[in-house]
Amino acid sequence: MEQRVVLVVDDDKEIRDAIEIYLKQESISVLKAKDGLEALEMLEANQVHLIIMDIMMPRVDGITATFKIREHRNLPILMLSAKSEDSDKILGLHVGADDYVTKPFNPMELVARVKSLLRRYVTLGSYEGVKRMIDLRGLALNLEAKEVTVNGEAVKLTPIEYKIVELLMTNAGRVLSIQDIYERVWKEPGYNAENTVAVHIRKIREKIEIDPKNPRFLKVVWGIGYKMEK
Repeated sequence: MEQRVVLVVDDDKEIRDAIEIYLKQESISVLKAKDGLEALEMLEANQVHLIIMDIMMPRVDGITATFKIREHRNLPILMLSAKSEDSDKILGLHVGADDYVTKPFNPMELVARVKSLLRRYVTLGSYEGVKRMIDLRGLALNLEAKEVTVNGEAVKLTPIEYKIVELLMTNAGRVLSIQDIYERVWKEPGYNAENTVAVHIRKIREKIEIDPKNPRFLKVVWGIGYKMEK
């Protein structure tokens, strides 16, 4: 069975380490982040099944991070905070948290909540897993090797080009707006991003398409954005 991975996000190292000890006793793998920004970066690079998210943290707090995660992912999020006011619980649940535990917490209760959420998410059908290889009629993406091939031949992409291809291929058949592509790849607000994205799309087509002017894979949807054909 695939090992479950929990991302623990808290600015207190002692709490991160303590939670790791208890979860590892249940054969649950643990990743750790010290704030919401680091958590968002780790989610881009790792497969995660559940997040334990503190609320009060520097740089990016737990509420903001949860809101951003919910824009694209449905994995369970367990809020963790020293505050016990109902307003904090309501706000956390409103932005997409699945459960809430108040510090100081009983470790056994926390583990029980985690296992319950994981069981509901993984066993009862919310989790579909992450495909490690995507093949769209000869255009293939290896998510583990971070490699793109066309009919078995490796394509040399820049890091930005690869991120665009990965984003479009993991959302094959779905039209993504220019703003959405820019914000998810560059991690910045997508104001006036049309030219930047268009230049990278053109370069990608030159590398993956037999005839870039009549693309088979990477299609433009005029007035909306781009999509990767299934």
